[in-house]
Formats: sequence, structure tokens, C-alpha cells
Amino acid sequence: MNNGVLCFAHNNGKVDYLKQADFLAKRVKKHLNLPTTLVTSTPQDIIQDTVFDNVIKIQDDNSNVKRYYNGSFHHQQLSFKNHDRIRSYELSPYDTTLVLDTDYVICNDSFKHAFDSIHDFQIYKDGIDLCNWRKYKEFDYINDSGIPFYWATCFCFTKTSETKIFFNLLQHLVSNWKHYEQVYNLGSRNFRNDHVFSIAIHMMNGFTNGDWAKTLPGQMFYTLDRDIIKTIKDNFLTFLLEKENCTGEYILASTKDCNVHVMNKFSLGELIND
Repeated sequence: MNNGVLCFAHNNGKVDYLKQADFLAKRVKKHLNLPTTLVTSTPQDIIQDTVFDNVIKIQDDNSNVKRYYNGSFHHQQLSFKNHDRIRSYELSPYDTTLVLDTDYVICNDSFKHAFDSIHDFQIYKDGIDLCNWRKYKEFDYINDSGIPFYWATCFCFTKTSETKIFFNLLQHLVSNWKHYEQVYNLGSRNFRNDHVFSIAIHMMNGFTNGDWAKTLPGQMFYTLDRDIIKTIKDNFLTFLLEKENCTGEYILASTKDCNVHVMNKFSLGELIND
């Protein structure tokens, strides 16, 4: 079996997703000893090193606009491209593929066990906020009365006829997104991979709370974009986590040997640059 990691990076002028992808690939190599394939629409000449085992250049004309936070008091409205993740099946050169967000900081080898699984599709349904007394319903269900939320931040799949059906279903949903966002009562929110993956899994489960999608090994810890990552020293990370209902007030927290999804792209980028 041919195994590897797939990541997507599209710079928007303010957030350097390519540098994040470079940082991710180096940590993938260190902790997982796997090759990394980059999918990007950013000009090829910007990619300056050989940390990627493969680079796939695509044309991506779809983009959203969202508010990027750097802590609670600084934010910018920026474009972001996130429609190509649903093409992971056709773009991946691997038999079994681990897809990771570029802002995922790898600090252990737990994802290696995903490749030993007998299951063809694995994803996280439950994420753990490092500030674990904060409760956000949007990470439990896709809306107040909706279906369970799944994190498209990271998932692992093996190319089979069944997973091909799943990715075909994703493309169908996106092609008819205006319809399905009304059916699932998502309103006028930006397109999110989390939502389209959650809907597709709901359908693969026969429109019930089934177990078609299995859980990835380990746990998915995350910090919000209002939080700030302060240091990365090998596998030791420190953060300022915003207190619940106390805007701009933080507590200091640290992790060791834990993979963390860091949503604050700016503070992560500053550390990578340093």
C-alpha cells in the first residue's frame, strides 16, 4: 500500500498558507515518516524547497470571504479558497491518504495508526478545546436543530468503491449547495467543508446517527482564532487562551506531545517565520 499526507494551500496576500504547509510537511516527516503532497493554486516559483514529495498545481476560482482573527481585538476580512478538499480522492497519488489542514501542529505519531486500520474512512467527530470549559454548539451540530458536526480538518481514507461514492456525493452537494444549505437550515453562512462533510456522512449513514465514518486515532485538540499560540519548542507548545465571556483576558496553557489544530493563522505564521 502506498501511504501519504495531502494538504491544500492557497495564499491570500496576508496569510501564507504555503509556509504553513512547509512547516506541516517537515513535522509529518519527523513524526509520521510519510511523504507529503501539496495541492496549490499559488504560483510554482514561490515554492522554494523540496520538503514536498509532490506538488499538484490546480486552478481554483472559487473563494469565500471571512473574518480572520488574531486575538480578539485584531481582525481582517480576507478571501480564502476551500472548495478543492472535496477533490481529495481524485487528486491524491496515494492508496491511503491522510488529509490535514496546514494549521495542524503535529507533535506525536498517533496518525500513523490510521494506516493500520481496517476502516476505509476515518475522521474526528469530537474536538477538544484546550480551554475545555468553553462550550461552542457549532462544533457539536451544524446548527441548533441539525445533524452532528464532523471536522474536515483532518481525515483519512483508502481508495475503495465506497469512499469513491462518498467523494462523488461531496461534489454533488457542493454543485447544489444553495439547495442543501436551505434543506439543512444553514442560512447564508460561508461554505464550510465541515458542513458538507457532515451532511455527506449523514447521508452515508442512511440519514440517521450511524457509524459509517470511524474515528481517527488519538484526540483532536484545538484552539480558537481568538487564542494566541506563543511558542513552539519541538513538541512543547504554549498558548494564551481567552477566558469565556471575558474578551481580551487570557490564561496561559501548555501542551506536550499533543497534536493541536491552531485556528489563529496570524500568530502561527509569526512563529513559523521566526
